[in-house]
Amino acid sequence: MSLLSVVVPCYNEEENVELFYSELLKNSSFFQEKEIELEILYIDDGSGDRTVAEVKKLRERDERVHLISFSRNFGKEAAMFAGLEYAKGDYVVLMDVDLQDPPSLLPQMLSYIEQGYDSVATRRVSRKGEPPIRSFFARRFYRLMKKISKTEMMDGARDYRLMTRQMVDSILSMREYNRFTKGIFGWVGFRTKWLEYENIERAKGETKWSFWKLLMYSFDGIVAFSTAPLMIASLMGVLLCVVAFAMIIFIIVRKILFGDPVDGWPSLVCIILMTSGIQFFCTGILGQYLAKTYMEVKKRPIYLVKEVV
Repeated sequence: MSLLSVVVPCYNEEENVELFYSELLKNSSFFQEKEIELEILYIDDGSGDRTVAEVKKLRERDERVHLISFSRNFGKEAAMFAGLEYAKGDYVVLMDVDLQDPPSLLPQMLSYIEQGYDSVATRRVSRKGEPPIRSFFARRFYRLMKKISKTEMMDGARDYRLMTRQMVDSILSMREYNRFTKGIFGWVGFRTKWLEYENIERAKGETKWSFWKLLMYSFDGIVAFSTAPLMIASLMGVLLCVVAFAMIIFIIVRKILFGDPVDGWPSLVCIILMTSGIQFFCTGILGQYLAKTYMEVKKRPIYLVKEVV
């Protein structure tokens, strides 16, 4: 029999633990027919509610349920990586516990794996129920990444993905501290089938991703999978040098012809402010790359486990 590992990151999701489990088991007849065994790995990302207690209650009823609990909140990226490390299955699927990743798609996803695909990924064709400003910036982000990165990133892509063991092992070989899994999926390659579905709202509770967190996460993705910002900073430097040289010639010629040393000081102030702003902007870009490098060379663990059940 084949083993399917279901990796479920959780952070303060006590209301959804049981709901997800029940929804997943609605596919039990299909799994039995295909001779597929299940292991369900709940990855507790340092929750402050009763998430751990709810998973332990499920464990008492079903030995296929496992709990990996972090010592503190390390973020969803760390939770997904831990799940992939602990998963023993021939196939591994990443899913959100809030049921925005419908378990009903699993039979179809497994059928594509049987056809020879290495992974089956999902993407939303709509963002119904999502704040308009978040949807706007999300679309702009994916459009930008298509232009500045060679790594494939699909607009509306979810972390909901079924993978073969070979692809999972390839992802685990990338032990970088600053992780952007959507980019890593594309970077490792492999033959992928995309499934589209309408956006589904959370079953219960509220999202843990604020607009600010998503914005910072998008910056991580840009820095991790593109060096285009560094090139932009270099081009700005060259452009400003050309402008400065032209202005020096202009000032010298004007002084010779008109001899007015006072006229034009407002424009000079504007130029100084503009160049200073661009310099700080470029320094900030360099700082982002330097900060990521600093965190990588420390070689800190991606996560720390407090309890395994």
